Amino acid sequence: MFERGRYTLAVPMLMILAGLVFTSTAHAQSAEPFRFGLVATSTTCFPNASATVTVFPKEEVRGVDTLDLKAEGLPRNTSFTVFLTELAEIPFGASEYIAEFTTNKAGRGSVRVDAVIEEAFAFDGNTRVRKDLNHVVVWFADQKDDDVCFGLGGGPVTPFDGDGQAGATVLSSKNFLPNAPLP
Repeated sequence: MFERGRYTLAVPMLMILAGLVFTSTAHAQSAEPFRFGLVATSTTCFPNASATVTVFPKEEVRGVDTLDLKAEGLPRNTSFTVFLTELAEIPFGASEYIAEFTTNKAGRGSVRVDAVIEEAFAFDGNTRVRKDLNHVVVWFADQKDDDVCFGLGGGPVTPFDGDGQAGATVLSSKNFLPNAPLP
């Protein structure tokens, strides 16, 4: 089956590879989940809105982390978009659209995202500038849904949805400024 020379080399190589896999898996699995809160972006529009974000760092093992977001105090039966951003407030800088969720009749909603979260960044190939995405911001997915805050037709139209027609922000990690909740 095995020639003597090949077998002699194969066993030590397999042992080395197994050791490397065990070491890297043990290291990555030691990364503990971490949790942080998002706060309302306005003191007048849904000031009691909040969200808890839990990040399960598993990128070293699975190739992606998991982000769980649980929100409450939002308008009922309304869709929202979730972005990783460079900055927590306007102008937000570089941004990445990662999810959408819809609240229930009690104004609660949640979403689970498998993506690179801890090491997320945006890179502009023209300027060759890398921007770390260390904040989480939530927008009204439809521009008309924020009329409850601004009056009929008064809310801003922002590009923060798949169709490019989102409303205003409602939650963000601005409570961490001047720092950020993500590494």
